[in-house]
Amino acid sequence: MAKANASGPYTPTSITLPNFKKCLFPLQNFSYFRSGFRFPNNIICSSSIQQQGSHKMSPIVSRVGNSGCKLVGCGSALPSLKISNDDLAQFVETNDEWISVRTGIRNRRVLSVSLFRICCHDIKKSTHMFNLNIFLQISVVVDWWGQYITMTIQRKDSLVSLAAEAAQKALQMAGVDADDVDLVLLCTSTPEDLFGSAPQIQKALGCKGNPLSYDITAACSGFMLGLVAAASHVRGSGFKNVLVIGADALSRYVDWSDRGTCILFGDGAGAVLVQACDSEEDGLFSFDLHSDGDGQRHLNASIKDSESGDAASSNGSVHGFPPKGSVYSCIQMNGKEVFRFAARVVPQSIEYSLKKAGLTASSIDWLLLHQANQRILDAVATRLEVPAERVISNLANYGNTSAASIPLALDEAVRSGKVQSGHLIAAAGFGAGLTWGSAILRWK
Repeated sequence: MAKANASGPYTPTSITLPNFKKCLFPLQNFSYFRSGFRFPNNIICSSSIQQQGSHKMSPIVSRVGNSGCKLVGCGSALPSLKISNDDLAQFVETNDEWISVRTGIRNRRVLSVSLFRICCHDIKKSTHMFNLNIFLQISVVVDWWGQYITMTIQRKDSLVSLAAEAAQKALQMAGVDADDVDLVLLCTSTPEDLFGSAPQIQKALGCKGNPLSYDITAACSGFMLGLVAAASHVRGSGFKNVLVIGADALSRYVDWSDRGTCILFGDGAGAVLVQACDSEEDGLFSFDLHSDGDGQRHLNASIKDSESGDAASSNGSVHGFPPKGSVYSCIQMNGKEVFRFAARVVPQSIEYSLKKAGLTASSIDWLLLHQANQRILDAVATRLEVPAERVISNLANYGNTSAASIPLALDEAVRSGKVQSGHLIAAAGFGAGLTWGSAILRWK
């Protein structure tokens, strides 16, 4: 296929994918590994085929028997509070031009508490008015003034409420009932419970079958890991409908006096529904996932002792016990090193995923990257020779929303009509850990 003309308007075109052989064998002793799906007797499907006693690898599209998976719905949700660059400039030494030139960001959304009042004549009518959204945490104060009442509503945004709203929208687009969901994967580094928030999303959605729900923590790469995990569950465990949600509230871990980091981050949620299908309709063709713990020093929010002191006095009986309470520090980042890291590994990962799928960069319709910094998006697109009009970006409006950024950008692109059924997408995430990964997928 000829490359798209970068100097003119780009019109996505449909393509015929290579005809790959299917893997026909029982789904037994299934296990997951970094770049594909592993089966008994050293048979590998998805990213490569390896003959016993041989190290030669050849590209192949993901296939597990007659089972495939595809993305059939998406949704997103954002906090109501919008913070502009000008707003930030009121309490940190910066300005709109300084931020936008270096990052491409102009606004971000932040979790907050909203107050609003309603005056009404009839308490029965007013009570009905308060069924605003089943996912919102609402408290009401009623003031009586004769036969009139004034109600003050306090709505507290939460990560769970955003994630549930995004998931509900994805289900609605796919035409799937919450009771038909088999698994909920919440990709987040900022859960509202130490033990995970995914079960609370399952509760908010009203899934009566009590489907398994668990968190995946991989920072800004989390959503990519969630997609691969969903495919593994569908192909290896017979799951039919898997919700993959990326949601983060990094504003809770930002030092708002540090202009090097506070200008970057925002809160939000995005979700997709991954559904089982025949292998001919398979929508996840290949992937590539990595981590490098040595890079943790460049981007982290490490645990530290609480400044409040010991939870209880040891009375000198046992040294160092009981332990002090712990909290997480604010986000610490070496921006230059993170930029170098992303500009190097992301194109490599996408190229590797394309090779495993038997495709080239000119075959894809859209490049969808974690929305961290416009300079990173531009650097990756240039390396892959992808025209700017084929790069999906909503960074200017929302900043870096961590695990939410890819599904949030995808949802906006789908609902605006930019991404259409059959389009091929090269997606990649990268971030703390350090972690990174990519996947080649097809929308519906």
